[in-house]
Amino acid sequence: MVAELKSDSRAPVFLSACRRQPTPYTPVWIMRQAGRYLPEYRELRSRVDFVTLTRSAELAAEVTLQPLRRFALDAAILFSDIMTPLQGMGIALEFEPGPVVREPIRTAAQVEALPPLVPARDVPFVLEAVRLVRANAPAAVPLIGFAGAPFTLLCYLVSGRPSKEFASARAFLYAQPQTAERLLDVLADAMAAYLRAQAEAGAQALMLFESWAGLLGVPEYRRFALRAARRTLDALRTLPVPLIYYANQGSALMEAVAELDVDVVGVDWRSPLGTVRRVLGNGKAVQGNLDPAALFAEPRELERHIDAVLEQAGTAPGHIFNLGHGIWPNTDPDALARLIDYVHERTARSGA
Repeated sequence: MVAELKSDSRAPVFLSACRRQPTPYTPVWIMRQAGRYLPEYRELRSRVDFVTLTRSAELAAEVTLQPLRRFALDAAILFSDIMTPLQGMGIALEFEPGPVVREPIRTAAQVEALPPLVPARDVPFVLEAVRLVRANAPAAVPLIGFAGAPFTLLCYLVSGRPSKEFASARAFLYAQPQTAERLLDVLADAMAAYLRAQAEAGAQALMLFESWAGLLGVPEYRRFALRAARRTLDALRTLPVPLIYYANQGSALMEAVAELDVDVVGVDWRSPLGTVRRVLGNGKAVQGNLDPAALFAEPRELERHIDAVLEQAGTAPGHIFNLGHGIWPNTDPDALARLIDYVHERTARSGA
């Protein structure tokens, strides 16, 4: 059974910040906060393989809740994998440890053969995990559902395995642009259905992860990645939940990202938040953006780096403190605890 966490009196400051409303302090959550840096996760993982963790509703809910028991986090994010819905669409893959697609998709016929995703049929365990987390998490800690952005998924499907440059996928955009656009449309519609189902199961915010958009030049980003992300996000806009978009290594793309109809833009550590906020304008909150490596600094030095992020974020409502990418597996959990407590205390004193 999933162990219930006691509720507390904290307001849902994360959701308020997503909507650019004043908050009593700056909310904090951490990308990959449910995972390998936690001893309790490693203990569970020693008994259960990764795929089983993602495909068991009770185990996925348990891993989602683990960091909430340790830290005063202001949001939870569902433990899953961006490839999970693709498995639901019949894509055969293995984790070695990254995802390896047995038969990469590189032809128009393969694209047309992909079935639409029906979440209740194809990934029911994800939706049940959402329901379990909502039933057992504190009411003041909202749950974020997520999916991989279409271009990021295309990278894995076409290349077949993780890569630093995803050369096969990027070449595919140039060699077969119409087929690439069709694949992106299929993926965009599937992720829209997947995210909508998570919201209907109880997720209170939705996040689209664009892990590899930074590999593209601005014209290619606009034609392929941005267009597909917009298709997904526009299909979700009628939902009463905040939408978050994160583009890793996206510094050069922010003017294009500003065109997306989202509530929050996640920012990696390569761009000062002040610069990004000026580019995005007043209509979007920002999320980020401490370098994950900063968690290895001495406590006083860590505070200095946190201060720099908060100073760049400014005093206007609409900042969610996070790392600029996922927390590293060898991070000391005590360092994360110091970060969360310091952000809360410092911004509560100054009036976030």
